[in-house]
Amino acid sequence: MRRERDTDILIVGGGTGGCAAAMAAASLGRRVVMAEETDWIGGQLTQQAVPPDEHRWIESHGCTRRYRQYRNLVRQYYRDHYPLTPQARAIPHLNPGQGGVSRVCHEFRVGLAVLDQQLNYLRSRGLVEVLLRTKAVAAETDGDRVRAVRLRDLETGAETVICARYVLDATELGDLLPLAGVEYVTGAESQAETGEPHAVAGPAQPDNVQGIAWCFPMAYDPAPGANHVIEKPAQYKRWRDYVPPTRPAWTGKLLDWTHPHPHTCEPRTRVLLPEEQETPGQALWLFRRIIYRGHYPEGLMPHEVTLVNWPQNDYYEFLPPLAGQPSGSPVGPESATSANIIDKPEEHVRLALEQAKQLSLSLFYWMQTEAPRRDGGQGYPGLYLRPDLVGTADGLAKYPYIRESRRLKAVFTVTENHVGAAARGIKRGQPGQGEPFSDSVGVGCYRIDLHPSTALDNYIDIDSLPFRIPLGALLPIRVRNLLPACKNLGVTHITNGCYRLHPVEWNIGEAAGLLAAHCLEKGLEPQQVRENETKLKEFQALCVAQGFELEWPYTHAV
Repeated sequence: MRRERDTDILIVGGGTGGCAAAMAAASLGRRVVMAEETDWIGGQLTQQAVPPDEHRWIESHGCTRRYRQYRNLVRQYYRDHYPLTPQARAIPHLNPGQGGVSRVCHEFRVGLAVLDQQLNYLRSRGLVEVLLRTKAVAAETDGDRVRAVRLRDLETGAETVICARYVLDATELGDLLPLAGVEYVTGAESQAETGEPHAVAGPAQPDNVQGIAWCFPMAYDPAPGANHVIEKPAQYKRWRDYVPPTRPAWTGKLLDWTHPHPHTCEPRTRVLLPEEQETPGQALWLFRRIIYRGHYPEGLMPHEVTLVNWPQNDYYEFLPPLAGQPSGSPVGPESATSANIIDKPEEHVRLALEQAKQLSLSLFYWMQTEAPRRDGGQGYPGLYLRPDLVGTADGLAKYPYIRESRRLKAVFTVTENHVGAAARGIKRGQPGQGEPFSDSVGVGCYRIDLHPSTALDNYIDIDSLPFRIPLGALLPIRVRNLLPACKNLGVTHITNGCYRLHPVEWNIGEAAGLLAAHCLEKGLEPQQVRENETKLKEFQALCVAQGFELEWPYTHAV
């Protein structure tokens, strides 16, 4: 028997963008159903265990009001519930973990609690319903419209068809696009297609996507004789001996303190702990630290915790065993198949995800047992996993960190020529901004940061300019009532590198949710909003009233 229900807006995916979309849509009184396949909402912020990647002006401008509220509520949560020192409690811009990647590095359960806080009133009013452990498995279309989506409860197997007037794809891999027959692209476009200086020469490479990472929080017990060494991972020998066959060449073994500098691919040697570093920024521990002892009084100091999302656990090569060799044997690149998990058979995806997990566990075991220390010894047995911080049994995040998804074929596509500094003739230290899109629905800023890819390309990490989010990049070329609310908007393989970060994904989702609700209220379609100057300005005024920034307040130096 078919179970069917209806709603105004269905959001498939409860990640960072999905949550923001739900808040925005419900703010105009629209009924929203949000389906999330894991048991945590929040995506990058929570179940992927990635502290926010943010730009250096974030405390004053460059994000939406709701994202700023999220950050402020995180800080207040610590002040309300953690035994901070008076000095820490008084810091206006408290950074709970004192991590370098963000001014608000925090624990993931805190992020989950804050997102629930922001959604709770809307859920109490009956405007937002969140379905956890629920995945989209099919979609029904009627011409250029998505009529309904079939959802499956992953605990019971029960299926429900949700009919919605608007459908938002907030999944990490753009899963709704193929289900609904929406035109999309994957991987790397060619220079001939986009004219981008850093696009690939020759034909497009649909399998060439950034590697994923299975992140994990790691604590350090400094007590003499502390030993928390885990059982040796099944694929440890493979990953300990693995040398990435990237272009340009890697610096040696993957499990090593030396790795390519993202900007130049020249060797860069790091250390683990702050007390080991000889120059500022050398200690990997400080990059994504989420628990900092210095914020707590003597006797209440926890062990410090950092989040491991480093060059050593980026996964970008699928390594099947060679014929006649045990599964733990290292494999040469000549026998490898793509580690891309988009549009691949289920068994390939399962094996690739297992290898990504094994790589992260092998990195952790290597750090515990074989990693060289500055004092001449080997291993840090005082390291231990914190499964309680991520809600899993193995200590790894609930979900892999996905950097690149399917991207819809949009009315407008942002290229490197719109936001790349060099592509726009701006040198390091000079002021500049990206293309001043007149249909802006938000702003963002981050380097064009591409991690090693499944085509074994090394880092592409180049200067970008503070940029805008054009409404045209949220509009499919054909389908009328589906919008992207994650990393799946109209960008390229190159520009995905700067449009994929937390505050930008939040802004994309918030804009999509507000647009869908606005269109329902006004009896319009999204394409009509963009095509009519009066209607576009009306929607942009709504965005501003809701706390969006549509342009940068002044010209920033790169």
